[in-house]
Amino acid sequence: MSETMDFRLVLDLQAGVAESPLWDAARDLLWLCDIPARRLLAYAPSSARVTEHRFPEVVASLGLCRSGRLVVAQKRSVLLFDPETGRSEPLAELDDEPDCNRLNDGKVGPDGHFWVGSMNNLPDKTPSGALYRISPSGKVERKLEGFTISNGLAWSPDGTRLYHADTRGPWIDTWDFDATRGEITNRRRLATVPNEEGRPDGGACDAQGNYWSAGASAGCINVFTPTGALARKLAFPVPAPTMPCFAGPGLDTLFVTSLREGKPAEMLQAYPAMGGLFRLDGVPAGSPVALFDA
Repeated sequence: MSETMDFRLVLDLQAGVAESPLWDAARDLLWLCDIPARRLLAYAPSSARVTEHRFPEVVASLGLCRSGRLVVAQKRSVLLFDPETGRSEPLAELDDEPDCNRLNDGKVGPDGHFWVGSMNNLPDKTPSGALYRISPSGKVERKLEGFTISNGLAWSPDGTRLYHADTRGPWIDTWDFDATRGEITNRRRLATVPNEEGRPDGGACDAQGNYWSAGASAGCINVFTPTGALARKLAFPVPAPTMPCFAGPGLDTLFVTSLREGKPAEMLQAYPAMGGLFRLDGVPAGSPVALFDA
């Protein structure tokens, strides 16, 4: 049974695929991207001001750097972007990625590296995706492969567990994580989430170690305990949430992105706010994000 929650639409973006919300505590703003529109957005909750940056390719995901720059995943490359000057610097090329793929969900890990997955971008969605670890110097390590849509990256508050999903699996796995060496071991299944229960899209961890997963196919946010039990199911205002993000000074505000791309006209008419950014106040505090060492 889903809990009814007071999610509020704060930005009616009409985004094709709004994704990768990321709280920037130093700037007191939320970053997010609209993947097909090739745009990166900065939203200041205190003023409701939105700043937009355009890119030549899709903007798939991003992370914060210690320098104040952003690490940004594009179609098959990763760059460093300075939002103050608008300048970009190439960091890594993922030359082994097939033409049918693009990069997808990415986040900075407790090891100070950028972890980013890829997905098959064709209608047949064969398992050609992989998961990479990218160093601040641009070294690329291919960690895992065989995914249809690599997604749901998040780390436990103590940095010892990695969460990762395949949206079309549809499953969520967890791994032991060694932040010193960037190694992952002891893979086990956290949950299998079928389409009608909200197959897993983007994810985030709260300070208690619970994993919050956007149920992109069922209009919900699923909250799993570290042992894989479904602790809560939050009803979402539109059918396709894409990623939750803990934000604000106390990390007790939840922002959630959503999509509208590929949805039928009757659904868009019934839910005109699809593709928007939503806010829920008073949630359990989240786990702070890590910073890229560049």
